[in-house]
Amino acid sequence: MTKFNELNLNPKVLKAIEEAGYETPTPIQEGAIPAALEGRDVLGIAQTGTGKTASFTLPMITLLARGRARARMPRSLVLCPTRELAAQVAENFDTYAKHLKLTKALLIGGVSFKEQDALIDRGVDVLIATPGRLLDHFERGKLLLTGVQIMVVDEADRMLDMGFIPDIERIFSLTPFTRQTLFFSATMAPEIERITDTFLSGPTRVEVARQATASETIEQGVVMFKGGRRDREASQKRKTLRALIDAEGDKCTNAIIFCNRKTDVDICAKSLKKYGYDAAAIHGDLDQSQRTKTLDGFRDGTLRLLVASDVAARGLDVPSVSHVINFDVPGHPEDYVHRIGRTGRAGREGKAITICSGRDEKALAAIENLIQKEIPRLDNPVKVDEPKPDATKPDAPKPERKARPAESKKSESRKEREPKGRGRGRRDDSGRTVVGMGDHLPSFIALSFDERRTG
Repeated sequence: MTKFNELNLNPKVLKAIEEAGYETPTPIQEGAIPAALEGRDVLGIAQTGTGKTASFTLPMITLLARGRARARMPRSLVLCPTRELAAQVAENFDTYAKHLKLTKALLIGGVSFKEQDALIDRGVDVLIATPGRLLDHFERGKLLLTGVQIMVVDEADRMLDMGFIPDIERIFSLTPFTRQTLFFSATMAPEIERITDTFLSGPTRVEVARQATASETIEQGVVMFKGGRRDREASQKRKTLRALIDAEGDKCTNAIIFCNRKTDVDICAKSLKKYGYDAAAIHGDLDQSQRTKTLDGFRDGTLRLLVASDVAARGLDVPSVSHVINFDVPGHPEDYVHRIGRTGRAGREGKAITICSGRDEKALAAIENLIQKEIPRLDNPVKVDEPKPDATKPDAPKPERKARPAESKKSESRKEREPKGRGRGRRDDSGRTVVGMGDHLPSFIALSFDERRTG
């Protein structure tokens, strides 16, 4: 079995790896690091939680150990789809480069431009950024990319989902064609293949697992949820969630609960807190400082339940997440793999539970087709009452109401007496029925045509 000290990494990088407690590289690291150290382009395809971040940070630090950055001209660039993932990469850089005098800057939204400009002006060896914020700095004239020697695109398929591909293509065009490119993705959609064919030169392809497969260390299950009355279905689903958490007991040390919509993230988190659960929400609309505080609490164990949208599906690196619960079935099958990949990391065991309502069965079938296995069905710990028949629906006809004889005769005589048309029911002083305008007829209307013309 290969050891890190056999991969020709910088001795100071090896020292940092040893201090972090790692000895053996993961398959993606073992395949990507040697090719990257040789200066070759790398196309890495691996599922979430396989150590992709270290597979590009370790060779990058080794290659940048010599040299010095110039103001506004970073020597390397790492592009990430979300703020959380960019922050995770920055943490990895700090861990493995602590014995080297390399500088970095983190360009993400929600942070002051002024602070970021100051870092860039001093010169940075590694620039870690989300595409939008990077282009903001470039368009303001604060950044040049002509000095980039190594460019990394992380979670490229997530970039595609979030609509960043045009930005990625533009950023590629701003960097030198002589750059080295390290390109990582969990899946290879046709659009991703087009980009790699365009911007990578004879890349070394490293694929360590079948595309879009879940880790074998993750126990999966699905609860088929059937709600009762429509106005109570949402609350019954949240009740099912609480029952699932309770059923896991002490085995559920912490969990990430995924919802498809940001509004449901907030509602679900508030509901859990109302019932005494230690929970907090995280999604893209929250302030960056609040998101950072919530993630830090989840990482250090002071927060047990993190209710999240897909913004956290790939940007959160907590090695010991015991459970992932999909409150909603994701609309894209690949997102299911990325969500449950938050548990069962680094060889640990994990559990993923999905709540599936009737309208989500097609999405569940697409997931099972993607991962090429049937997800075991679990019993719903909450028994939902069946909805009662609605008497107003066509399939439950109303009983016919029989008219009383007297009432029937009265209605018939009324119909005979009452005239039809305008003025129905009005009578003049003599008792005659008034039809139309009656006595209110204007005098000029009563004139003949000749009289009106000559008058």
